[in-house]
Amino acid sequence: MGNPGVRRTVVVLPERWTGVLPAAALPALRAADRVLADASVPAEVVAATGAVRSDGWGDGAEVLLTTDPARDDGDLVRADPPPGAALLDAAAVMDRLRSPGGCPWDAEQTHESLLQYLIEESYELYEAIEDGDRHAVREELGDVLLQVLFHARVAAEDPERPFTIDDVAGDLVAKLVGRHPHVFAGSERIDTAERQEHRWEELKRAEKQRESSVDGVPLGQPAVALAAKLTSRTARAHLPADLLPSGSGVGEQLFALAAQAKLAGIDPEAALRTAARRFAEAVRSAERTAAADGADPHALDPDAWKRYWPRERS
Repeated sequence: MGNPGVRRTVVVLPERWTGVLPAAALPALRAADRVLADASVPAEVVAATGAVRSDGWGDGAEVLLTTDPARDDGDLVRADPPPGAALLDAAAVMDRLRSPGGCPWDAEQTHESLLQYLIEESYELYEAIEDGDRHAVREELGDVLLQVLFHARVAAEDPERPFTIDDVAGDLVAKLVGRHPHVFAGSERIDTAERQEHRWEELKRAEKQRESSVDGVPLGQPAVALAAKLTSRTARAHLPADLLPSGSGVGEQLFALAAQAKLAGIDPEAALRTAARRFAEAVRSAERTAAADGADPHALDPDAWKRYWPRERS
């Protein structure tokens, strides 16, 4: 039996060791005569912490490390994994798939071969958000994350200019901190989203030393979104609206409509997608109604289309 008058602290670690002990456990660790680890704690944790294997207590002030959440025979401190800890597991899985002995298909992929999946997964996420499907949003976010992990893992194998997922994350952190000085440095005051958007562009332009207001606009994006982005960028540069594309050609007319919408605060890409999806649903509705009436939905003539077309369309 141990001495009931001495302090005993149970530190419950997550099953996957993150290398981090909770701050609340530090005073007990400093004052402890011994740090113990029960049988549930992996050997790597025992080695990293200098703990002694034991399932019971001694006579002195001791800290017991465990991964058993039911262990409560002392002052309890829980070491919950930090937000984002599961990203380490995702990176480890990707590394296993790509490494020798992993998946042959994954091992053969390149940045170029993966492009189709990047586009597909992005649009599937877009659609899930449009539909308000929370379960699908969660799943599709994972699929988009997979593309990031996959491309970073491929990049790590480049013989001349390799970089890793940690480099990608580190660059992102530096970018976010650098472009939010009002948050991380307290060096300026920004109190509206509009002002922050303008400040972001100013900092980006200075950081990338761009020569043109339209530098950095991805030209591979959908045409309506591209027209809207070019309109937005040039409007910030005070380009007169009468210099935007105009004319009788289909391209010029479409650009003009997209520009008008963007300048009015409307996202023309989203508006067109909404209209297109409503139209697709109207087509399906008419075909279902025709089929229910005994008609062949694949052989409707113009009069039949009009007869079965839904009466209320928004």
